[in-house]
Amino acid sequence: MPNSIARALLHNFLGNSAHWYKRTILAYLLVNPLLLLLLGPFVTGWILVAEFIFCLAMALKCYPLQPCGLLALQAVLLGLTSPATVLHETEKNFQVILLLIFMVAGIFFLKELLRFIFTRIFVRVRSKMLLSLLFCLSGAVLSAFLDALTVTAVVIAVALGFYGIYHKVSSGKGFDEDHDHADDTGIGAETRADLEGLRAFLRNLVMHAAVGTALGGVTTLVGEPQNLLIGGVAGWDFQEFFLRVAPVSLPVLVVGLLTCLAVERFRLCGYGVQMPAAARRILEEFQRLEDSRRTREQRLVLVVQGCIALFLVVGLAFHWAEVGLIGLAVIVLATAGTGIIDHRRLGPAFTEALPFTALLVVFFCIVAVIHDQHLIQPAIDYVFSLDEHAQVPVFFLANGLISSVTDNVFVATVYISEVHEALQAGEITRAHFDLLAVAINTGTNIPSVATPNGQAAFLFLLTSALAPLIRLGYGRMVLLALPYTVSMSLSGLMATLWLLQ
Repeated sequence: MPNSIARALLHNFLGNSAHWYKRTILAYLLVNPLLLLLLGPFVTGWILVAEFIFCLAMALKCYPLQPCGLLALQAVLLGLTSPATVLHETEKNFQVILLLIFMVAGIFFLKELLRFIFTRIFVRVRSKMLLSLLFCLSGAVLSAFLDALTVTAVVIAVALGFYGIYHKVSSGKGFDEDHDHADDTGIGAETRADLEGLRAFLRNLVMHAAVGTALGGVTTLVGEPQNLLIGGVAGWDFQEFFLRVAPVSLPVLVVGLLTCLAVERFRLCGYGVQMPAAARRILEEFQRLEDSRRTREQRLVLVVQGCIALFLVVGLAFHWAEVGLIGLAVIVLATAGTGIIDHRRLGPAFTEALPFTALLVVFFCIVAVIHDQHLIQPAIDYVFSLDEHAQVPVFFLANGLISSVTDNVFVATVYISEVHEALQAGEITRAHFDLLAVAINTGTNIPSVATPNGQAAFLFLLTSALAPLIRLGYGRMVLLALPYTVSMSLSGLMATLWLLQ
Protein backbone atom coordinates (compact mmCIF):
# COMPACT_ATOMS: atom_id res chain seq x y z
CA MET A 1 0.00 0.00 0.00
CA PRO A 2 2.72 2.59 0.83
CA ASN A 3 4.45 1.81 -2.48
CA SER A 4 1.24 2.31 -4.44
CA ILE A 5 0.62 5.63 -2.70
CA ALA A 6 4.17 6.75 -3.47
CA ARG A 7 3.76 5.79 -7.13
CA ALA A 8 0.46 7.67 -7.30
CA LEU A 9 2.02 10.77 -5.73
CA LEU A 10 4.94 10.65 -8.16
CA HIS A 11 2.52 10.19 -11.06
CA ASN A 12 0.53 13.27 -10.02
CA PHE A 13 3.61 15.37 -9.21
CA LEU A 14 4.22 17.79 -12.14
CA GLY A 15 1.67 15.95 -14.27
CA ASN A 16 2.85 14.31 -17.48
CA SER A 17 6.42 15.60 -17.39
CA ALA A 18 9.18 13.02 -17.71
CA HIS A 19 9.95 10.86 -14.69
CA TRP A 20 13.62 11.82 -14.73
CA TYR A 21 12.58 15.48 -14.58
CA LYS A 22 10.26 14.85 -11.63
CA ARG A 23 13.04 13.03 -9.76
CA THR A 24 15.47 15.85 -10.52
CA ILE A 25 13.17 18.48 -9.01
CA LEU A 26 12.55 16.29 -5.95
CA ALA A 27 16.31 15.82 -5.59
CA TYR A 28 16.80 19.60 -5.64
CA LEU A 29 14.21 20.05 -2.91
CA LEU A 30 15.80 17.34 -0.77
CA VAL A 31 19.43 18.39 -1.27
CA ASN A 32 19.08 22.17 -0.85
CA PRO A 33 18.59 22.09 2.97
CA LEU A 34 21.68 19.90 3.29
CA LEU A 35 23.67 22.25 1.06
CA LEU A 36 22.63 25.17 3.23
CA LEU A 37 23.96 23.39 6.33
CA LEU A 38 27.20 22.23 4.68
CA LEU A 39 28.10 25.08 2.32
CA GLY A 40 26.31 28.10 3.73
CA PRO A 41 23.77 30.52 2.22
CA PHE A 42 26.08 32.17 -0.36
CA VAL A 43 27.00 28.97 -2.22
CA THR A 44 23.51 27.55 -1.78
CA GLY A 45 22.07 30.75 -3.23
CA TRP A 46 24.12 30.35 -6.41
CA ILE A 47 23.15 26.67 -6.63
CA LEU A 48 19.51 27.74 -6.34
CA VAL A 49 20.02 30.19 -9.22
CA ALA A 50 21.50 27.35 -11.31
CA GLU A 51 18.51 25.13 -10.48
CA PHE A 52 16.16 27.93 -11.50
CA ILE A 53 17.97 28.28 -14.84
CA PHE A 54 17.69 24.51 -15.36
CA CYS A 55 13.91 24.70 -14.89
CA LEU A 56 13.73 27.50 -17.45
CA ALA A 57 15.86 25.46 -19.84
CA MET A 58 13.37 22.59 -19.55
CA ALA A 59 10.37 24.83 -20.29
CA LEU A 60 9.20 22.49 -23.08
CA LYS A 61 9.25 19.55 -20.65
CA CYS A 62 7.28 21.35 -17.95
CA TYR A 63 6.06 24.94 -17.68
CA PRO A 64 8.57 26.60 -15.29
CA LEU A 65 6.00 28.11 -12.92
CA GLN A 66 5.54 24.95 -10.85
CA PRO A 67 9.16 23.76 -10.41
CA CYS A 68 10.52 27.31 -10.09
CA GLY A 69 7.70 28.12 -7.67
CA LEU A 70 8.63 25.14 -5.48
CA LEU A 71 12.25 26.30 -5.41
CA ALA A 72 11.16 29.83 -4.54
CA LEU A 73 8.92 28.62 -1.70
CA GLN A 74 11.78 26.53 -0.35
CA ALA A 75 14.15 29.53 -0.53
CA VAL A 76 11.78 31.49 1.69
CA LEU A 77 11.34 28.58 4.12
CA LEU A 78 15.12 28.10 4.36
CA GLY A 79 15.62 31.77 5.16
CA LEU A 80 17.57 32.60 1.98
CA THR A 81 15.15 35.49 1.57
CA SER A 82 11.99 36.75 3.26
CA PRO A 83 8.41 37.42 2.16
CA ALA A 84 9.05 41.11 2.84
CA THR A 85 11.96 41.21 0.37
CA VAL A 86 9.92 39.32 -2.23
CA LEU A 87 7.10 41.82 -1.81
CA HIS A 88 9.57 44.69 -2.11
CA GLU A 89 11.00 43.29 -5.37
CA THR A 90 7.47 42.74 -6.68
CA GLU A 91 6.38 46.26 -5.78
CA LYS A 92 9.43 47.70 -7.54
CA ASN A 93 8.32 45.90 -10.69
CA PHE A 94 4.59 46.53 -10.34
CA GLN A 95 4.60 48.53 -13.57
CA VAL A 96 5.92 45.46 -15.42
CA ILE A 97 3.17 43.31 -13.90
CA LEU A 98 0.50 45.79 -15.01
CA LEU A 99 2.07 45.82 -18.46
CA LEU A 100 1.88 42.05 -18.75
CA ILE A 101 -1.69 41.76 -17.52
CA PHE A 102 -3.21 44.56 -19.58
CA MET A 103 -0.93 45.32 -22.52
CA VAL A 104 -0.65 41.72 -23.72
CA ALA A 105 -4.42 41.40 -23.45
CA GLY A 106 -4.80 44.68 -25.33
CA ILE A 107 -2.69 43.33 -28.21
CA PHE A 108 -5.07 40.34 -28.35
CA PHE A 109 -7.92 42.69 -29.28
CA LEU A 110 -5.90 44.15 -32.16
CA LYS A 111 -5.23 40.77 -33.75
CA GLU A 112 -7.42 41.36 -36.83
CA LEU A 113 -5.40 44.45 -37.75
CA LEU A 114 -2.09 42.71 -37.05
CA ARG A 115 -3.07 39.71 -39.13
CA PHE A 116 -4.25 41.99 -41.95
CA ILE A 117 -0.93 43.88 -42.06
CA PHE A 118 1.49 41.04 -41.54
CA THR A 119 -0.24 38.62 -43.91
CA ARG A 120 0.51 41.08 -46.70
CA ILE A 121 4.10 41.46 -45.53
CA PHE A 122 4.61 37.70 -45.40
CA VAL A 123 3.05 37.13 -48.79
CA ARG A 124 4.56 40.05 -50.68
CA VAL A 125 8.10 40.11 -49.25
CA ARG A 126 9.61 36.98 -50.77
CA SER A 127 13.23 37.64 -49.83
CA LYS A 128 13.98 35.92 -46.51
CA MET A 129 16.92 38.26 -45.83
CA LEU A 130 14.77 41.34 -46.39
CA LEU A 131 11.93 39.92 -44.29
CA SER A 132 14.35 39.06 -41.46
CA LEU A 133 15.90 42.52 -41.58
CA LEU A 134 12.42 44.05 -41.57
CA PHE A 135 11.46 42.11 -38.43
CA CYS A 136 14.71 42.93 -36.65
CA LEU A 137 14.62 46.61 -37.58
CA SER A 138 10.91 46.90 -36.72
CA GLY A 139 11.58 45.35 -33.31
CA ALA A 140 14.41 47.84 -32.75
CA VAL A 141 12.48 50.94 -33.81
CA LEU A 142 9.34 50.02 -31.90
CA SER A 143 11.26 49.06 -28.75
CA ALA A 144 13.00 52.43 -28.69
CA PHE A 145 9.63 53.96 -27.85
CA LEU A 146 7.46 51.06 -26.72
CA ASP A 147 8.14 48.41 -24.15
CA ALA A 148 9.97 45.32 -25.43
CA LEU A 149 7.31 43.04 -23.97
CA THR A 150 4.63 44.89 -25.91
CA VAL A 151 6.56 44.46 -29.15
CA THR A 152 7.22 40.79 -28.37
CA ALA A 153 3.52 40.27 -27.67
CA VAL A 154 2.74 41.64 -31.14
CA VAL A 155 5.26 39.28 -32.76
CA ILE A 156 3.90 36.29 -30.82
CA ALA A 157 0.33 37.13 -31.84
CA VAL A 158 1.34 37.40 -35.50
CA ALA A 159 3.36 34.16 -35.52
CA LEU A 160 0.61 32.30 -33.69
CA GLY A 161 -1.90 33.46 -36.26
CA PHE A 162 0.17 32.25 -39.21
CA TYR A 163 1.05 28.96 -37.58
CA GLY A 164 -2.61 28.37 -36.74
CA ILE A 165 -3.75 29.06 -40.30
CA TYR A 166 -1.24 26.65 -41.82
CA HIS A 167 -1.70 23.94 -39.20
CA LYS A 168 -5.48 24.03 -39.56
CA VAL A 169 -5.46 23.76 -43.34
CA SER A 170 -2.73 21.12 -43.47
CA SER A 171 -4.83 19.07 -41.03
CA GLY A 172 -7.60 18.97 -43.60
CA LYS A 173 -9.86 21.62 -42.07
CA GLY A 174 -11.27 24.87 -43.35
CA PHE A 175 -10.15 28.33 -42.27
CA ASP A 176 -13.25 28.79 -40.07
CA GLU A 177 -13.25 25.42 -38.29
CA ASP A 178 -12.19 24.91 -34.69
CA HIS A 179 -8.81 23.28 -34.34
CA ASP A 180 -6.20 22.34 -31.74
CA HIS A 181 -2.89 23.69 -33.06
CA ALA A 182 -0.90 21.56 -30.63
CA ASP A 183 -2.27 18.30 -32.05
CA ASP A 184 -0.26 17.04 -35.03
CA THR A 185 -2.21 13.81 -35.51
CA GLY A 186 -4.07 15.22 -38.50
CA ILE A 187 -0.86 16.17 -40.31
CA GLY A 188 -0.03 13.76 -43.12
CA ALA A 189 3.44 12.33 -43.59
CA GLU A 190 3.92 14.29 -46.82
CA THR A 191 3.31 17.62 -45.04
CA ARG A 192 5.45 16.93 -41.95
CA ALA A 193 8.54 18.33 -43.63
CA ASP A 194 6.67 21.52 -44.56
CA LEU A 195 5.41 21.85 -41.00
CA GLU A 196 8.95 21.54 -39.63
CA GLY A 197 10.11 24.05 -42.22
CA LEU A 198 7.43 26.53 -41.16
CA ARG A 199 8.40 26.07 -37.52
CA ALA A 200 12.04 26.80 -38.30
CA PHE A 201 11.05 29.78 -40.46
CA LEU A 202 8.95 31.28 -37.65
CA ARG A 203 11.71 30.58 -35.10
CA ASN A 204 14.06 32.63 -37.25
CA LEU A 205 11.71 35.58 -37.52
CA VAL A 206 10.62 35.75 -33.88
CA MET A 207 14.25 35.58 -32.72
CA HIS A 208 15.26 38.35 -35.13
CA ALA A 209 12.43 40.47 -33.73
CA ALA A 210 13.28 39.60 -30.12
CA VAL A 211 16.92 40.59 -30.60
CA GLY A 212 15.69 43.74 -32.31
CA THR A 213 13.87 44.72 -29.10
CA ALA A 214 17.23 44.64 -27.30
CA LEU A 215 18.96 46.62 -30.06
CA GLY A 216 16.37 49.39 -29.92
CA GLY A 217 15.59 49.19 -26.21
CA VAL A 218 19.08 50.30 -25.19
CA THR A 219 18.98 53.53 -27.18
CA THR A 220 16.35 55.65 -25.41
CA LEU A 221 15.22 56.59 -21.93
CA VAL A 222 11.90 54.74 -22.32
CA GLY A 223 13.29 51.72 -24.15
CA GLU A 224 13.83 49.50 -21.09
CA PRO A 225 12.84 49.78 -17.40
CA GLN A 226 16.48 50.01 -16.29
CA ASN A 227 17.00 52.91 -18.70
CA LEU A 228 14.47 54.96 -16.76
CA LEU A 229 16.14 53.95 -13.53
CA ILE A 230 19.66 54.85 -14.69
CA GLY A 231 18.51 58.04 -16.40
CA GLY A 232 16.66 59.11 -13.26
CA VAL A 233 19.70 58.60 -11.03
CA ALA A 234 21.97 60.36 -13.54
CA GLY A 235 19.49 63.21 -14.08
CA TRP A 236 19.36 62.74 -17.86
CA ASP A 237 16.34 63.73 -19.93
CA PHE A 238 15.28 61.90 -23.12
CA GLN A 239 17.65 63.77 -25.44
CA GLU A 240 20.67 63.64 -23.13
CA PHE A 241 20.17 59.94 -22.50
CA PHE A 242 20.12 59.21 -26.22
CA LEU A 243 23.26 61.26 -26.87
CA ARG A 244 25.17 59.79 -23.91
CA VAL A 245 24.42 56.21 -24.90
CA ALA A 246 24.68 56.71 -28.68
CA PRO A 247 28.47 56.11 -28.95
CA VAL A 248 27.78 52.53 -27.85
CA SER A 249 24.15 51.87 -28.80
CA LEU A 250 24.26 53.05 -32.43
CA PRO A 251 27.36 51.04 -33.49
CA VAL A 252 25.84 47.99 -31.79
CA LEU A 253 22.57 48.60 -33.67
CA VAL A 254 24.42 48.63 -37.00
CA VAL A 255 26.37 45.49 -36.07
CA GLY A 256 23.17 43.76 -34.94
CA LEU A 257 21.43 44.47 -38.27
CA LEU A 258 24.49 43.28 -40.20
CA THR A 259 24.51 40.13 -38.07
CA CYS A 260 20.87 39.55 -39.04
CA LEU A 261 21.83 39.63 -42.72
CA ALA A 262 24.94 37.49 -42.17
CA VAL A 263 23.23 34.64 -40.31
CA GLU A 264 20.55 34.47 -42.98
CA ARG A 265 23.02 34.64 -45.86
CA PHE A 266 25.33 31.95 -44.48
CA ARG A 267 22.65 29.88 -42.67
CA LEU A 268 24.38 30.08 -39.30
CA CYS A 269 23.04 28.52 -36.07
CA GLY A 270 19.75 27.40 -37.61
CA TYR A 271 18.96 30.57 -39.57
CA GLY A 272 18.34 30.86 -43.30
CA VAL A 273 15.24 28.64 -43.45
CA GLN A 274 12.85 29.65 -46.24
CA MET A 275 9.06 29.65 -45.94
CA PRO A 276 7.74 26.36 -47.40
CA ALA A 277 5.97 26.86 -50.71
CA ALA A 278 2.87 25.09 -49.35
CA ALA A 279 2.70 27.53 -46.44
CA ARG A 280 2.97 30.49 -48.78
CA ARG A 281 0.15 29.13 -50.96
CA ILE A 282 -2.08 28.69 -47.92
CA LEU A 283 -1.37 32.23 -46.71
CA GLU A 284 -2.07 33.64 -50.17
CA GLU A 285 -5.35 31.72 -50.34
CA PHE A 286 -6.25 32.88 -46.83
CA GLN A 287 -5.56 36.48 -47.80
CA ARG A 288 -7.74 36.23 -50.93
CA LEU A 289 -10.54 34.57 -48.97
CA GLU A 290 -10.41 37.14 -46.20
CA ASP A 291 -10.44 40.04 -48.66
CA SER A 292 -13.36 38.62 -50.63
CA ARG A 293 -15.56 38.00 -47.58
CA ARG A 294 -14.71 41.10 -45.59
CA THR A 295 -17.93 42.95 -44.79
CA ARG A 296 -18.36 46.64 -44.16
CA GLU A 297 -18.51 45.99 -40.43
CA GLN A 298 -15.26 44.03 -40.56
CA ARG A 299 -13.56 46.79 -42.52
CA LEU A 300 -14.70 49.25 -39.88
CA VAL A 301 -13.20 46.99 -37.21
CA LEU A 302 -9.83 47.35 -38.97
CA VAL A 303 -10.25 51.13 -39.05
CA VAL A 304 -11.13 51.25 -35.34
CA GLN A 305 -8.23 49.01 -34.44
CA GLY A 306 -5.91 51.15 -36.55
CA CYS A 307 -6.98 54.26 -34.64
CA ILE A 308 -6.46 52.45 -31.34
CA ALA A 309 -3.00 51.28 -32.48
CA LEU A 310 -2.14 54.90 -33.27
CA PHE A 311 -3.37 55.89 -29.79
CA LEU A 312 -1.19 53.14 -28.32
CA VAL A 313 1.97 54.28 -30.12
CA VAL A 314 1.48 57.98 -29.37
CA GLY A 315 0.46 57.32 -25.76
CA LEU A 316 3.53 55.21 -25.11
CA ALA A 317 5.90 57.51 -26.98
CA PHE A 318 4.79 60.55 -24.97
CA HIS A 319 4.29 58.52 -21.77
CA TRP A 320 0.75 59.71 -21.17
CA ALA A 321 0.43 57.10 -18.43
CA GLU A 322 2.14 53.95 -17.21
CA VAL A 323 2.33 51.29 -19.89
CA GLY A 324 -0.05 48.91 -18.14
CA LEU A 325 -2.69 51.62 -17.78
CA ILE A 326 -2.41 52.47 -21.47
CA GLY A 327 -2.90 48.76 -22.14
CA LEU A 328 -6.07 48.81 -20.06
CA ALA A 329 -7.28 51.80 -22.09
CA VAL A 330 -6.60 49.79 -25.28
CA ILE A 331 -8.74 46.93 -23.93
CA VAL A 332 -11.62 49.29 -23.13
CA LEU A 333 -11.47 51.12 -26.46
CA ALA A 334 -10.94 48.02 -28.60
CA THR A 335 -13.74 46.00 -27.02
CA ALA A 336 -16.18 48.90 -26.91
CA GLY A 337 -15.40 49.90 -30.50
CA THR A 338 -15.74 46.39 -31.93
CA GLY A 339 -18.72 45.12 -29.94
CA ILE A 340 -16.95 42.64 -27.64
CA ILE A 341 -19.05 42.91 -24.51
CA ASP A 342 -19.45 39.28 -23.41
CA HIS A 343 -17.09 38.38 -20.54
CA ARG A 344 -16.58 34.95 -22.10
CA ARG A 345 -14.93 36.66 -25.07
CA LEU A 346 -12.77 38.78 -22.78
CA GLY A 347 -11.30 35.88 -20.80
CA PRO A 348 -9.10 34.30 -23.53
CA ALA A 349 -7.19 37.57 -23.92
CA PHE A 350 -5.67 37.12 -20.46
CA THR A 351 -4.70 33.46 -20.72
CA GLU A 352 -1.37 34.20 -22.43
CA ALA A 353 -0.06 36.75 -19.94
CA LEU A 354 -1.24 35.55 -16.52
CA PRO A 355 0.89 32.36 -16.29
CA PHE A 356 3.95 34.38 -17.24
CA THR A 357 3.01 37.09 -14.74
CA ALA A 358 2.93 34.46 -12.00
CA LEU A 359 6.30 33.11 -13.19
CA LEU A 360 7.73 36.63 -13.13
CA VAL A 361 6.76 37.07 -9.48
CA VAL A 362 8.49 33.75 -8.76
CA PHE A 363 11.51 35.17 -10.57
CA PHE A 364 11.40 38.18 -8.24
CA CYS A 365 11.72 35.72 -5.37
CA ILE A 366 14.99 34.42 -6.85
CA VAL A 367 16.12 38.02 -7.34
CA ALA A 368 15.33 38.57 -3.66
CA VAL A 369 17.66 35.68 -2.81
CA ILE A 370 20.41 37.30 -4.91
CA HIS A 371 19.80 40.56 -3.05
CA ASP A 372 19.62 39.18 0.49
CA GLN A 373 22.61 36.87 0.08
CA HIS A 374 24.66 39.53 -1.78
CA LEU A 375 25.51 37.04 -4.52
CA ILE A 376 26.94 39.62 -6.91
CA GLN A 377 28.66 41.78 -4.28
CA PRO A 378 32.10 40.20 -4.92
CA ALA A 379 31.85 41.21 -8.58
CA ILE A 380 30.97 44.79 -7.59
CA ASP A 381 33.87 44.98 -5.14
CA TYR A 382 36.29 43.62 -7.74
CA VAL A 383 35.30 46.17 -10.38
CA PHE A 384 35.75 49.08 -7.96
CA SER A 385 39.19 47.77 -7.04
CA LEU A 386 40.43 48.22 -10.62
CA ASP A 387 42.16 51.21 -12.13
CA GLU A 388 39.70 53.95 -13.08
CA HIS A 389 40.63 53.71 -16.76
CA ALA A 390 39.71 50.01 -16.85
CA GLN A 391 36.44 50.33 -14.96
CA VAL A 392 34.25 51.36 -17.91
CA PRO A 393 34.82 48.26 -20.13
CA VAL A 394 34.90 45.98 -17.09
CA PHE A 395 31.58 47.43 -15.88
CA PHE A 396 30.16 46.67 -19.33
CA LEU A 397 31.40 43.07 -19.18
CA ALA A 398 30.45 42.49 -15.53
CA ASN A 399 26.93 43.83 -16.03
CA GLY A 400 26.55 41.79 -19.20
CA LEU A 401 27.75 38.56 -17.64
CA ILE A 402 25.57 38.84 -14.54
CA SER A 403 22.58 40.10 -16.53
CA SER A 404 22.70 36.97 -18.67
CA VAL A 405 22.07 34.96 -15.50
CA THR A 406 19.64 37.14 -13.59
CA ASP A 407 17.29 40.07 -14.06
CA ASN A 408 18.99 43.00 -15.82
CA VAL A 409 16.80 45.53 -14.00
CA PHE A 410 18.05 44.18 -10.66
CA VAL A 411 21.68 44.23 -11.83
CA ALA A 412 21.32 47.81 -13.09
CA THR A 413 19.72 48.84 -9.78
CA VAL A 414 22.58 47.41 -7.73
CA TYR A 415 25.38 48.81 -9.87
CA ILE A 416 23.97 52.31 -10.42
CA SER A 417 23.28 52.62 -6.69
CA GLU A 418 26.89 51.70 -5.86
CA VAL A 419 28.27 54.09 -8.47
CA HIS A 420 26.00 56.91 -7.31
CA GLU A 421 27.12 56.41 -3.71
CA ALA A 422 30.73 56.62 -4.88
CA LEU A 423 29.93 59.89 -6.66
CA GLN A 424 28.26 61.35 -3.60
CA ALA A 425 31.21 60.30 -1.44
CA GLY A 426 33.60 62.11 -3.78
CA GLU A 427 35.38 58.90 -4.80
CA ILE A 428 34.76 59.47 -8.52
CA THR A 429 34.19 62.54 -10.69
CA ARG A 430 30.93 63.42 -12.40
CA ALA A 431 32.46 62.74 -15.83
CA HIS A 432 33.57 59.27 -14.74
CA PHE A 433 30.13 58.63 -13.24
CA ASP A 434 28.49 59.42 -16.59
CA LEU A 435 30.79 56.97 -18.36
CA LEU A 436 30.07 54.25 -15.80
CA ALA A 437 26.33 54.91 -16.09
CA VAL A 438 26.53 54.39 -19.87
CA ALA A 439 28.54 51.18 -19.33
CA ILE A 440 25.95 49.90 -16.84
CA ASN A 441 23.04 50.68 -19.17
CA THR A 442 24.59 49.14 -22.27
CA GLY A 443 26.03 46.23 -20.29
CA THR A 444 22.68 45.21 -18.85
CA ASN A 445 20.94 45.57 -22.22
CA ILE A 446 23.32 44.17 -24.84
CA PRO A 447 25.19 41.02 -23.67
CA SER A 448 22.09 39.88 -21.75
CA VAL A 449 20.61 38.61 -25.04
CA ALA A 450 22.74 35.51 -24.41
CA THR A 451 20.00 33.75 -22.42
CA PRO A 452 16.28 34.15 -21.68
CA ASN A 453 17.20 34.95 -18.07
CA GLY A 454 18.61 38.35 -18.94
CA GLN A 455 15.88 39.67 -21.23
CA ALA A 456 12.26 39.69 -20.07
CA ALA A 457 11.15 39.69 -23.71
CA PHE A 458 13.13 36.48 -24.32
CA LEU A 459 11.69 34.85 -21.20
CA PHE A 460 8.19 35.89 -22.27
CA LEU A 461 8.75 34.35 -25.69
CA LEU A 462 10.19 31.15 -24.20
CA THR A 463 7.17 30.61 -21.96
CA SER A 464 4.54 31.75 -24.48
CA ALA A 465 2.00 29.48 -26.18
CA LEU A 466 4.00 29.93 -29.38
CA ALA A 467 7.28 28.40 -28.13
CA PRO A 468 6.16 24.75 -27.89
CA LEU A 469 4.34 24.98 -31.22
CA ILE A 470 7.45 26.07 -33.11
CA ARG A 471 9.76 23.96 -30.90
CA LEU A 472 11.61 26.95 -29.45
CA GLY A 473 13.24 25.65 -26.27
CA TYR A 474 15.83 27.22 -23.99
CA GLY A 475 18.83 25.60 -25.66
CA ARG A 476 17.66 26.42 -29.17
CA MET A 477 16.97 30.01 -28.13
CA VAL A 478 20.51 30.33 -26.73
CA LEU A 479 21.91 28.90 -29.97
CA LEU A 480 19.87 31.27 -32.14
CA ALA A 481 20.96 34.21 -29.97
CA LEU A 482 24.64 33.18 -30.04
CA PRO A 483 25.73 35.07 -33.20
CA TYR A 484 24.03 38.19 -31.90
CA THR A 485 25.53 37.71 -28.43
CA VAL A 486 29.06 37.51 -29.81
CA SER A 487 28.81 40.33 -32.35
CA MET A 488 26.85 42.74 -30.17
CA SER A 489 28.94 42.12 -27.05
CA LEU A 490 32.24 42.55 -28.89
CA SER A 491 31.09 45.69 -30.69
CA GLY A 492 29.73 47.11 -27.43
CA LEU A 493 32.99 46.37 -25.65
CA MET A 494 35.05 47.98 -28.42
CA ALA A 495 32.78 51.03 -28.31
CA THR A 496 33.36 51.44 -24.57
CA LEU A 497 37.11 51.12 -25.15
CA TRP A 498 37.42 53.44 -28.15
CA LEU A 499 34.54 55.90 -27.95
CA LEU A 500 34.00 56.40 -24.22
CA GLN A 501 37.62 56.79 -23.19
